[in-house]
Amino acid sequence: MKYKKIIFILIAVLIFLLLGTVKSNAVLELNDLEFNAQINEDGSMQVTEIWDIDISNTNTLFKTFEKDNTKYTGIKNVFVKETTLGSYKNFRKINEEMYHVTKDCYYALDNSNGEFEIAWGVGLDNSSDTRRYEITYLVQDAIAKYKDYAELYWQFIGENFEIDAKQIRGTILLPQNAISKDDIKVWGHTQELNGEIYVTDLNKIEFNINNYSSGNYVEIRSLIPNFMITSSNRNYNYDIKDIVLEEETKWANEANARRERKQLVNNILAIIFFSVTLFVIIRIIFNIRKLIKLDKKIKPSVELKYFRELPYEDATPAEAKFILSKCADTAFSSSFSANILDLCLKKYIKVETIEKNGKIKSNMVKIILLDKEIENLKKDQKTALEFLKEVAGDKTEITTKDITKYLEKHPSEVERLNQKIESNIENEEQQRGNFIKENMKLKEKIMIKTSLSFIPIFFFFPLIPLTIALIINMIINIMIIMKINVLTQKGMDEREQWKAFKKYMEDFSLLKEKEVPALALWEKYLVFATAFGISEKVLKQLKVIYPEMTDVNSAMYTYSYIHIMNSVNIGNCINTSVYSAISSSGSGAGGGFSGGGGGGRWPEVAVVDAKNNFL
Repeated sequence: MKYKKIIFILIAVLIFLLLGTVKSNAVLELNDLEFNAQINEDGSMQVTEIWDIDISNTNTLFKTFEKDNTKYTGIKNVFVKETTLGSYKNFRKINEEMYHVTKDCYYALDNSNGEFEIAWGVGLDNSSDTRRYEITYLVQDAIAKYKDYAELYWQFIGENFEIDAKQIRGTILLPQNAISKDDIKVWGHTQELNGEIYVTDLNKIEFNINNYSSGNYVEIRSLIPNFMITSSNRNYNYDIKDIVLEEETKWANEANARRERKQLVNNILAIIFFSVTLFVIIRIIFNIRKLIKLDKKIKPSVELKYFRELPYEDATPAEAKFILSKCADTAFSSSFSANILDLCLKKYIKVETIEKNGKIKSNMVKIILLDKEIENLKKDQKTALEFLKEVAGDKTEITTKDITKYLEKHPSEVERLNQKIESNIENEEQQRGNFIKENMKLKEKIMIKTSLSFIPIFFFFPLIPLTIALIINMIINIMIIMKINVLTQKGMDEREQWKAFKKYMEDFSLLKEKEVPALALWEKYLVFATAFGISEKVLKQLKVIYPEMTDVNSAMYTYSYIHIMNSVNIGNCINTSVYSAISSSGSGAGGGFSGGGGGGRWPEVAVVDAKNNFL
């Protein structure tokens, strides 16, 4: 596995983590959500909700109520107004359901899902702001009257509410004063175990929740003296107190058990956190010592600006790319076109243009396989030639289109060729004394560990000490990776020659000395120019030095492929056939998102704590 593959894995991990955490551009967060409820003697409840909310790229806010005659019989007298920064703006009521409500308008009606919905237009489709809204409504028959007590059992926020809130608080006023606070029984229910509820006066109940996460219901249950309720359409001729106390006690026991389990889990996580942090710190110390002990980074013995010949005569394009990239590139697809040209130069194949209606097709060439023994070829070029023969089958010629079709039918073939060429090049360069294979494996191993360290960084991000330790360890690992030598001194000197040779090919027409290699030698140079991705630049300069190249009647036009490259970019043509086949073997998918606001629905019966805590 080479650096590019490992970097790809790293990017894939980052994308995966980001996709898992990034939300849509539509952002809503409540700074404060306040409920002020007044219970009336007729069993109704007047509610005012005050939303202090940060809004971004959102058109409409809404709240829904599941219709349930066992909890209430209806909602009416709905009003919406904005009170941002002390301003006062009554919204205009409309009588039709709209997905995007007109700005400064609202509706309150049964929606298409069979729920009662209040929705209002905020008009922040492409902007952000902090707004304050007041929503008032009357809940009919919110109070059920029994022989001994009257009961409020109301869910102020449903489990389908979609907005996080920094703080939720509420006040419930009774129609009369109780004789004693003990005559008022209260319980709060929520899934996050993070709220409190109190009887604060003879006629007042207050509750609050900090750091509310969307998708969790908040409901209040209270028993109040039934003399406070003079009339209600929900009358029951039996006592309710013992039933409620039994239910709440049972749920409280279950909630306490949940709290204990949660505490146990928190303790275990704390131990894990401490152990992981300690382990990472030990790794940091170990890696620092390892970094200090590493050999100094090898540098070229002599820095070269230009090098006017091949570093060695029988070099192949794949070997050159391997050394030039510091052993990071042996991919079949990146050196394949250069190998084709080299095989053409060595008379193992012949490359021809393809014409249609008298015009050369710029996106396709023909490759003719010649009958010649391959024993003298190096292993990476044997692999390329064997691949061409495999594509050709019984034929002696193929086109780049044939290569594309073959790879589309055999998508794993490129990976197989990559691995084969990679192994061949590494062994060859190690035998030549240029490459340290063990250091490469060590470098890849550390790089994989560094890439995977992004996962715990994202997972433990809120835990600052561990996150800092993980980042420090990752930075030290990167420093180790950069310091490990995969090239020997001989290999680094050869890399400097390849680097200077590439620079020479890019600049040779600008040099003052006009003695340049013969055109026949440039055919060989063009093999490596193709591998380095600079063949077009070199060809333009050759036309300046040898203007007769463009003359079809010139003797120079007989060279094996320089004249073809005047009309067709062979490198791009062949590489395109490989890359298009690779990309066609994949698949993709797309999707979208919809912005929205809050919601409230009746959930399942909640777990309760009888000790004035939310559970």
